[in-house]
Amino acid sequence: MDLFEIRGGTLDVIAEEAEHQDLSRDSTIMADREARPPRGVSTFQRFSVGTNESLHFEPCEESLPSPTPPEDELDDDNVFREGETEGEIVTVRNRLQGKVAEMENFAGHLEEIFLTVEENFGRQEQHLEQHYNDVLLTLSQRYDERAAGLEEEKKGKLEVLYKQLLACGRAMDASKELIETAQKVYRSQDKRLFLKAVMPTIKRIEDFAKEEVELTLSTSLEFNTPLSDMSDVKTMMDSINVVPAPSAPVINPQMPNSASQTSLRVCWSLFSDDTVEYYELYYRPVLEDTPADSSCAPPVSKVKVKETHCTVADLLPNAQYELWVTATNTTGISPASEKALYMTVPSPPVIKQRECTSCPEAALIRWESGNTNPVDSYTVELSEMGTDGTENAITESIVAVPTCQCVIQLQTGRRYLISVRAVNIGGPSDRSEVITVSTTGTLFYLLEETAHSCLSISEDGFTIFYGDEELPISAMALDDNNTFSRCVAVLGDLIPVRGRHYWEVEVDDGTEFRIGVASEDTERNSYLGANNTSWCMRHILTPSRHKFEFLHGGCSPDLRITVNPVRIGVALDYERGTLSFFNVDLEQHLHTFHCNFPNYVQPCFGLDNPGALTVHNGIEAPEYAFI
Repeated sequence: MDLFEIRGGTLDVIAEEAEHQDLSRDSTIMADREARPPRGVSTFQRFSVGTNESLHFEPCEESLPSPTPPEDELDDDNVFREGETEGEIVTVRNRLQGKVAEMENFAGHLEEIFLTVEENFGRQEQHLEQHYNDVLLTLSQRYDERAAGLEEEKKGKLEVLYKQLLACGRAMDASKELIETAQKVYRSQDKRLFLKAVMPTIKRIEDFAKEEVELTLSTSLEFNTPLSDMSDVKTMMDSINVVPAPSAPVINPQMPNSASQTSLRVCWSLFSDDTVEYYELYYRPVLEDTPADSSCAPPVSKVKVKETHCTVADLLPNAQYELWVTATNTTGISPASEKALYMTVPSPPVIKQRECTSCPEAALIRWESGNTNPVDSYTVELSEMGTDGTENAITESIVAVPTCQCVIQLQTGRRYLISVRAVNIGGPSDRSEVITVSTTGTLFYLLEETAHSCLSISEDGFTIFYGDEELPISAMALDDNNTFSRCVAVLGDLIPVRGRHYWEVEVDDGTEFRIGVASEDTERNSYLGANNTSWCMRHILTPSRHKFEFLHGGCSPDLRITVNPVRIGVALDYERGTLSFFNVDLEQHLHTFHCNFPNYVQPCFGLDNPGALTVHNGIEAPEYAFI
């Protein structure tokens, strides 16, 4: 039975049990309607789970019913018990599903181990076959060498014996000739010839007798059988049961989404036919300020595993780690793999709420990463809040944001919960703290870095104060190109969303002010309205009246406002190219600039004499503002 059959069988059993429980419950309810149960025993059964997680049933005894219970009371009691039983069924079913998930995970782990054992067996079988072939080849070489030696020894012995045989033949021929000569001399009848021939013959016999004839074998009939040097064969035979030390593993590059804030999943490969009993994974954090050859380098940790993958836990968040691995078997340890760099997921970003702006149709969210390691991108998550203040279960995500800011298109008149995650190759970070964004109106903050040195800004960031009657000479010096040096003014956040925007400004009767919009590149050493990059309404106190100017490029139309406004509405319409001013208390239109804003603009506010000015934004625009 394979893994699929096991899983399928388990799921089938669960389905059958659930179906059986549903049928049992339906049949019990029908039986209760047709006939009442006996006293003291409930129709329903209670599920219980033992310590071994096995499911069994026990009859549930209840208190005796009243002698004549009303029909409605019995029905209510049965419904209540049915609800309790259904809850217990759901609980048990959830436990069974949890057990199934655990069994599937364990089965997957066993499948990985099975594949590893199979690979090791195949490598061991190949190794044994190779040794067998090497031993046969060595023995065949030893046989050929020994046979050639015996052949040479046999040839030498035969040559020696042949020479000795020839010497014996010559001696026998000489002896035979002497015998025949002596017989002739002996048989001779002539005395004179006898005496003449006998002496030389005797001389020859004496000389022949002095010669020694070798009558023993000059070579041994036994063959020399020296012991062959089989030490290498013995070594090979002994090494059949000894596997070679493995070669260096190859650690894989980090896979996407393979990390958490405190853990890393590391994988490696073994491309050879080596047999491995276990691996040792070494790792240590990489610190930027520590040289590679420093004695103060962080300590190396290691973990021992049998698979070609490992999850390393208890790590530092937002950190890089250097990892390498070795393989070990009964023979020895492999060389270390090349080192690889892995990263845990980044720390959650920090949303800069004071730098976030919103309008009825969109919001600009800014944040800071706070991560020393590279961040590949960011993900902005948002969910809408209901009228009762609860969060909508549906969360939208804007992925692959490359920088630390994002413009999000939203629906008008809603409230949203927005958070940000940082993403690197290891995976996404935890989400940042959640901020609430409302699209009722345009919301922005005053930028303190642009404020003139004589201005003070309240803690909430919406009120500016000018307390000095005369402008200090030190304030006239141009210390910062981003700070106003002549006009006592401050800019608000850039409004980088096309559409309609509205805010209000509250002033005192005795305050001289300038309010309007300005481009990002407006000159900081000039007055608002005196250049072509700013549009503003100016209030001037004269001995006779309140004078109002609507300045752009230093020019203003000749207008007279009879009622001095103390709450001024400012309406900016990018699409129509208009900037309008209103007396909010009277709903009176004061003036409108008609121009094409080539770039995005920023709200601007200035005080020409000591006083205060308060900005009200994030409010809904009145109907008359964009007629």
